Amino acid sequence: MRARMHFQEALSGVLSGMGVAWPEKTVIEPPKDKKFGDLACNVAMMSAKALGKKPREVAETIREKLLEADTDNVFSAIEVAGPGFLNVTYSTLFWQRQIQVVLDAADNFGQCNLGQGRKVQVEFVSANPTGPLHIGHGRGAAVGDSLARILRKAGFDVETEYYINDAGRQMSILGLSTFTRLQQLFGKDVQLPEDCYKGDYIIDLAREVKEQHGDALLSMPEEEVVEICQQHAMTSILDGIKLDLETFRVQHDIWFSEKSLVDAGKVEKTLSDMQANGLAFEKDGALWFDTERYGDDKNRVLRKSSGDLTYFASDIAYHDDKYRRGFDLVVDIWGADHHGYVPRMKAAVQALGRKPEDLDVILVQLVNLLRAGKQVAMSTRSGEFETLADVCTEVGVDAARFMFLSRKSDSHLDFDLELAKERSMDNPVYYVQYAHARICSLKAKAAEQGVTPGQADMATLAGLDTEADLDMLRLLDQFPDTVESAAKSLGVHQIGFYLREVASSLHRYYTLNPVLAAGEATLVASRLMLLDAVAQVLRNGLDLMGVSAPDRM
Repeated sequence: MRARMHFQEALSGVLSGMGVAWPEKTVIEPPKDKKFGDLACNVAMMSAKALGKKPREVAETIREKLLEADTDNVFSAIEVAGPGFLNVTYSTLFWQRQIQVVLDAADNFGQCNLGQGRKVQVEFVSANPTGPLHIGHGRGAAVGDSLARILRKAGFDVETEYYINDAGRQMSILGLSTFTRLQQLFGKDVQLPEDCYKGDYIIDLAREVKEQHGDALLSMPEEEVVEICQQHAMTSILDGIKLDLETFRVQHDIWFSEKSLVDAGKVEKTLSDMQANGLAFEKDGALWFDTERYGDDKNRVLRKSSGDLTYFASDIAYHDDKYRRGFDLVVDIWGADHHGYVPRMKAAVQALGRKPEDLDVILVQLVNLLRAGKQVAMSTRSGEFETLADVCTEVGVDAARFMFLSRKSDSHLDFDLELAKERSMDNPVYYVQYAHARICSLKAKAAEQGVTPGQADMATLAGLDTEADLDMLRLLDQFPDTVESAAKSLGVHQIGFYLREVASSLHRYYTLNPVLAAGEATLVASRLMLLDAVAQVLRNGLDLMGVSAPDRM
């Protein structure tokens, strides 16, 4: 049983006997200074009022009852500090048992039931199918996929979705861009309009249309040819996006078409419902959403006076559809330039009869791609960008994903291509993967010498009694808490931070504590078991990041 969980259950038992429910604001966490023990808790201060006693007096009573119930000597010390904090130090035996916990759980170590089966939808990437995915999309893809893995590990029922923006102005521009290039291929002297897509991939798409339909295109009405160009370009680009995401180890359960939403009349139905409920009104020939009532700085247009729907109208209908599918929580992952869109979507969610917290938005900041210290300029419209596929080919999927997840998603990220390719300890993904490979290499060497760890029995594990051993065990015990914290805060970067700490501790431990040369056979066996548990945690954590754990490097 993990330390925090064990402490909480022990405290809950004591409080129950005292006739007090678990206080909501109770916090259990490692103290900032190790000298104060393994965990500290403020439960005495939080329950003092209910008991009508001073916090320190309550803490002393809880301490006595914890010690009375500790027949297995799990605690080596329980102290009352300050105004009533309870500081506990766990016994060496307790920490040694964590090896069995990790190895018995194996790939399931780190799981928790925070979600209790709640249905969550994570919608991410959702790039317009107007060009290949670039590295900005890649960061969002890594964040969304890793978040889904973390939430599943934390006990949520997760479904991932890609929203295909296949309706509206951007698709028209794509069709016109491809049609113009097609005309040029037929020898016509036409210029590409300024707002069209200028990448070479548009020429390739036009060439494919020409090869498929040939001269028959010349006798077709222009409107029909533009439609053919638009459909071919969108389908081809979307197929490329799906392939890139598959290569990037990203899985979407659902690919949802915006056009299907419009064609089925769901957008108009949602707008009619809003009008019927007094949430939308006509003004100056346009339809407006009364977002001011929900704290927005101004009301927003849903249908323009021209009759065209706004993106906001489709987005409201789309989220209405999401909630009708039974999701308890919807998580949208957007580019940071959409930050101003968050309040109005929160308003829309409330208009749909949901709580604002039923929608969570993760903003992903821009990626500055560096090559030889210089920033690479990127613009999809101008055709100047590094595609996600090119970056993965150059540095590898593991390095790309780890780098994308190395910082908080709402922080700017400098992606150094040269660093990502380095086989050095300065490269964070190499640093963590090498820790796993190092353990695998040591185990292989041990097998060659006829040394095997054996069973993780307490007699063997008794050799793990140094401060270095216990520090490593304490760190491994934090993995489930890290997963739970990442799931609660939707902070996927926490896993990478934790893994770097584990890797750092492993490299330090390996340098200062001989394993195969430890001498006594039981000590060799116990240290091999410890490293086996470290390798398991590294594998489990890397899997949450969508990064492999190689046996050799």
